[in-house]
Amino acid sequence: MTDSQMIREIKEGNTELYSELMRRYQRKILAFVYHMLKSAHMELLAEDLCSETFYKAFRSLHSFRELDASFSTWLYTIARNTVLSELRKQRNGNVPLDESGIVPVASNDVVPEQAVLRSEKVGMVREAINNLPEKQRSALILREYDQLDYQEIANILGQSVSAVKSLLFRARSSVKSQLEPYFYEPIYEHYEGMKSR
Repeated sequence: MTDSQMIREIKEGNTELYSELMRRYQRKILAFVYHMLKSAHMELLAEDLCSETFYKAFRSLHSFRELDASFSTWLYTIARNTVLSELRKQRNGNVPLDESGIVPVASNDVVPEQAVLRSEKVGMVREAINNLPEKQRSALILREYDQLDYQEIANILGQSVSAVKSLLFRARSSVKSQLEPYFYEPIYEHYEGMKSR
């Protein structure tokens, strides 16, 4: 059964089908919400906001029009707006965002020093993404983590495809320039005649 067929039946009163529709998208939406919250260190809210997204979608399903967007695009838009609303609420309430309660766990086959270095690198990348303006951050998450195409991202963000490409270019450039000082190692600079190019 396609999304369209399911939605038609749900609108006609077969609401039990909504749980099947949720199952199709739950992992993707949860991952998207998680990555958006990660930049604010609020990952613990991911499941709640994912549930809220599906609840809002169900309540508004009667207003969903397939001509305007696909169901997945519509759902991502609801998820994004739900997360942005929560982030605004937290910021206005002056709730500290630094403590997520998540402790990175190293696997047994990794040397502790390597685990610490890897954790530091992941933290730096997360911080670089966190420093991006919201639209650049959302575009980057949708493209790199959720593997959505440019048109889908454009629909979710309410932008043109060329604007999305521009957002992604600026986001990647910004992340790269933020990380370059940490990942560039001038190995040969100490030797005469081996200056960096």
